[in-house]
Amino acid sequence: MQHLGIVPGGAMDEVAHRLANAMVGNFDDEATLEITVLGPELVFDEAVLVAICGAEFEVKSDGRPFPLNRPVFLAAGARLVTGRALRGSRAYLAVAGGVQVEPVLDSRSTYLPAAFGGHEGRILKRGDALPLSPEASSLAAQRYAKLAKSATERFGMRTVRWSAPALTAPEHEPIVAHAMEGQHFASFEPASQRAFFEATWRVSPDSNRMGYRLKGPKLAREKANEILSGPTCLGTVQVPPSGTPIALMADHQTTGGYPKIAEIAFADVPRVAQLAPGGALRFARCTLDEAHELRRVAKARVDASLRSIAWAFGR
Repeated sequence: MQHLGIVPGGAMDEVAHRLANAMVGNFDDEATLEITVLGPELVFDEAVLVAICGAEFEVKSDGRPFPLNRPVFLAAGARLVTGRALRGSRAYLAVAGGVQVEPVLDSRSTYLPAAFGGHEGRILKRGDALPLSPEASSLAAQRYAKLAKSATERFGMRTVRWSAPALTAPEHEPIVAHAMEGQHFASFEPASQRAFFEATWRVSPDSNRMGYRLKGPKLAREKANEILSGPTCLGTVQVPPSGTPIALMADHQTTGGYPKIAEIAFADVPRVAQLAPGGALRFARCTLDEAHELRRVAKARVDASLRSIAWAFGR
């Protein structure tokens, strides 16, 4: 609905979101809980099959370490406590049957600036009760039963012997994100063109789901002339008059009038989304054809993981 001025929204790290859903037997579009930097404390009123995928968080269930990147069967009354992110910044908690908040514009995503979607259009707070599928408990039992061949206990919890790969959590920093020259790249000063691809950038603390402000050298254009507003995309890197580039993320605006110095390759956006404030990245120049190839390889890697998980469910 971008043509109507509605932001794309959705998971910042779509790969981790899809893997978390797959691990509890959900379709891709079931709602998950996006956990950013510091997680919540949750109590489940009924038995559930849950999975947490993406960034590495310190998570405990009733005082015991919670296994990440795999389905876990929790009994009714289980308490899940999520601490700070140890590696990466965003994890996704999926529950068999999904989180059943009311859809807005055919989506269960939350858009915070306009206060709509999700749970009352806001971040969660103490005392909130999130509705699960009416069949959450029966789905948990049925789907965990399908995992019988690989079922095991880990830290006293019913889970499986296998785990899904953490495809987007950064192994080390700075990460390298591939980027193409943007629509207005040629209008920047040569020194700024070089700096964009040579500097190490850090995610500013005033970044959010709309965009990551990148701290580093100031970028300047040869002529400070006005440009027409135009469509923006996930991964567009704009440069406002301050000279501080902004990488547009999941809640990016639909159009913008700042010059576009680069476009981040789609395959690398989920990895960029895993950077916490202070996280570092460098940009590697690529062509459109190379970006297509990166996307093909990334898709093949994700599809292979999804097939393996579906195989475990006997599909």
